[in-house]
Amino acid sequence: MNIALIVLAAGKGTRMNSELPKVLHPIAGDPMLIHALEAGAMLEPQRTVVVAGHGADLVRHAALAHDATIKVVEQTEQLGTAHAVAQARPALEGFNGVALVLYGDTPFIQPETLERMRDALAQNDVVVLGFEAADPARYGRLVMEGQQLDRIVEFKDASEQERLITLCNSGVVACKADLLFDLIDAVDNTNASEEYYLTDIVGLARERGLTATAVTCNEAETIGINSRGELARAEAGFQTRARATLLEDGVTLVAPDTVFLARDTVIGRDTLVEPHVVFGPGVTVESGATIRAFSHLEGCHVSRGSIVGPYARLRPGAELAEHVRIGNFVEIKNAQIAEGVKINHLSYIGDATVGAAANVGAGTITCNYDGVMKHHTHIGAGAFIGSNTMLVAPVSIGEGALTGSGSVITSDVEPHALALARAPQVEKPGMARKLFEMLKAKKAKQQRGS
Repeated sequence: MNIALIVLAAGKGTRMNSELPKVLHPIAGDPMLIHALEAGAMLEPQRTVVVAGHGADLVRHAALAHDATIKVVEQTEQLGTAHAVAQARPALEGFNGVALVLYGDTPFIQPETLERMRDALAQNDVVVLGFEAADPARYGRLVMEGQQLDRIVEFKDASEQERLITLCNSGVVACKADLLFDLIDAVDNTNASEEYYLTDIVGLARERGLTATAVTCNEAETIGINSRGELARAEAGFQTRARATLLEDGVTLVAPDTVFLARDTVIGRDTLVEPHVVFGPGVTVESGATIRAFSHLEGCHVSRGSIVGPYARLRPGAELAEHVRIGNFVEIKNAQIAEGVKINHLSYIGDATVGAAANVGAGTITCNYDGVMKHHTHIGAGAFIGSNTMLVAPVSIGEGALTGSGSVITSDVEPHALALARAPQVEKPGMARKLFEMLKAKKAKQQRGS
């Protein structure tokens, strides 16, 4: 069955009080729009259309950065959900299959739920996703007749009896694409809000003798986000679920509530994560690693048996092989660190390769940026970089080489060579006392003058 996704992302989100389009506010490191797109992507859609409106250029950039095949169309007037879906029609011209309508501000719909909706279309013409609401509040109600969905009634238009219904509408709809647009053409705006409701397609389908039904899911999947408070609660809910999953998968979280995870964080079993660790997007940690307290990881890979932290930072492009030691206040960026390397204290390694079993002393810096271009540093296997060495890239340190502490290395070092690059020490007897006396006298004169 061919699938097309239509993701509605045109809302301004006035209650967010933000210049950023609502769907681009992040949850677990990614815009909520990306969460919705990823859920739909599990169905392997042939086409994906994002309907943008407020901040359309920003939404287009985010969508295409995630998947360059996405088609982004614009809803220039906000006339309701049916009108928004209608904007996707040109992008789906010639498509023969099922259209699935999702929402960019409803990020937690699970792929399994969408699969059940797709499967339900085998016996129905229209499928709507519903949920039993703990507090139905102002949700639209699903009016059922047995297993058939008769109609969807918006709260504003519902009778007192209809408002007693607890089966509520999530807004997510599945329908054959040609039928969906045909039904939308028949939708009018004779309602309390004077908008074109997508929900009206159910009643229109029933009037034509077509079938409709509802698939249900947990209410937590249907959470829509309209304010900063709801965004914070959604983040907290995601983190709670993600931590629980890791614990069930055999990861030790010493203080789970202090560990923050991204949407795509992958951590292998028997890994130990100490308190106050933040995982940004794009992190994979293999089994049996240790991430010590107060470390921050993003866009990196940590192999089996490695130890990171405490107070370490792994930036995008950091690749750690097995049994690497990255210690306190060490930052790694765009660097390949081979097996058994030790970088234990107060160092920056960026745009570099470090060979197996090399030891990088405290205070070492790869000076990789000249103000315009980034340059590469190579440290050979078994090399020993003395404390407080400045490696001015581009530069290569040979296998088994040694740099003296405090050196500024500007030229390549041959394998197994000792490189010393520092000014000779000069000692002037008695000069310290004279200098201090001179400075104290100068200070006293300044104080008398004031």
